[in-house]
Amino acid sequence: MPEGDIHETLCWRGPASVNVFVVGAGNTPLPAEAFHLAGLVPDDMLPFVLMEQPAAVEPFGLISYDLDFEDTSLDLREYTRAALARLCEDHRAVAWAGFEGSIHYDHLLTDEVARQIYGYCASGTEPVIEWDLATLRTERWRRRLTEARAALDALLAGRGTPPAATTQHERG
Repeated sequence: MPEGDIHETLCWRGPASVNVFVVGAGNTPLPAEAFHLAGLVPDDMLPFVLMEQPAAVEPFGLISYDLDFEDTSLDLREYTRAALARLCEDHRAVAWAGFEGSIHYDHLLTDEVARQIYGYCASGTEPVIEWDLATLRTERWRRRLTEARAALDALLAGRGTPPAATTQHERG
């Protein structure tokens, strides 16, 4: 794996842990089987309904999933993409993959947490994944993340549909 690859950071506590968050799928976690994706099955799936959700978010629900893999050699990029797509397929929702520090109610999907988010998806769009830590620190990534924030704002405001999917060329 190249230096600066997200994978190394996902393994910081031992097992590889993909953390995904979703607004819009309610407050009832999906069953573990929902995360048997891309030919992989997590060794552990820990759902967390986040407490004290902001008033604007609470009707839609906000859930965090820790998806853990004992085998740290697995390529989790495609798995992350599949997990984000899964979270957005049954509901009008916005999901993102990020490190624990990416969840702050006052800064959901904003510039302040952009360097801690390595993927996002909104219903009706393809997931966007960035697997290079250096890229997460760039202005370009912060601008890309505005797509997810705009979809979240639209969801919370009850307006229309999420922004159109990005083109294949634009995806990470």
